[in-house]
Amino acid sequence: MSSGKKKGLGRGLSALFGDEKPKNEIRDASNSNLIAISDLTRNPYQPRQNFKEDKLEELANSIKKNGIIQPIAVRPSKVETGKYEIVAGERRWLAAQKAGLHNIPVTVLDLSDVESLEVAIVENIQRDDLNPIEEARGYKRLNDEFKYDHESISKLMSKSRSHISNTLRLLTLPKDVISMLEEGTLSSGQARPLIGISNASTIAEEIVSKNYSARKVEYLIRNKKGNQKEKVIDKNILKTQERIEKILGLKVNIINKKNNSGKITIVYKDLDQFDLISDLLTKH
Repeated sequence: MSSGKKKGLGRGLSALFGDEKPKNEIRDASNSNLIAISDLTRNPYQPRQNFKEDKLEELANSIKKNGIIQPIAVRPSKVETGKYEIVAGERRWLAAQKAGLHNIPVTVLDLSDVESLEVAIVENIQRDDLNPIEEARGYKRLNDEFKYDHESISKLMSKSRSHISNTLRLLTLPKDVISMLEEGTLSSGQARPLIGISNASTIAEEIVSKNYSARKVEYLIRNKKGNQKEKVIDKNILKTQERIEKILGLKVNIINKKNNSGKITIVYKDLDQFDLISDLLTKH
């Protein structure tokens, strides 16, 4: 990742969090501190797709009482002349509309698409946690559209590389499990062990209904995988199993491991069947 992109992010964040006067702030007579709410548009790189209505109402009430303390970070729209695209602060913009404001304070920045996405992701994660799927989709856009590898994303977000990789892997889960993560009924810790599991949806429903902890889920999946590894399907073994069942008239289960060790289980329902098995095994 080039140093230029890292510098761009730094300039954007300095304006966003008010640390210093940004070098790339646009300064001309047409840029007032106040812009009409109707002249602002959503950021297409905004990773957050849903805002909780009750939280917006709380913020709107706060804005009615105290106004907007921190300006929204925007950049000139590439689509409509005279319009501005929100870089960070979309929640404040939505709440301001609910509060009945017509104008809103802004800081106008000159940012590239990648810088805009970087700022939007960092602002959301640092200020108001995204759900794990929104976070993953933000990282995926950095990877797909701007060619950031996992190491570059981890440095950008100040998170471990394993966290970035594990979060991205959540997107491989079935759609219904992803919906549970988006709704908050399933946590990322509960969902991660389900990655690559064929019946992930069924297990996810069990996790939610029985309120399993993340540790309990890991233990459950580890045991299931262990049992699957023990079983090796062999046609000859199956034929032998069926032949023994036919001779005994009883249910037989043969488990053969990869190292060719294993066990034979004979199921009996009463003492008569037990005596039958005993007689057969003790005959000389």
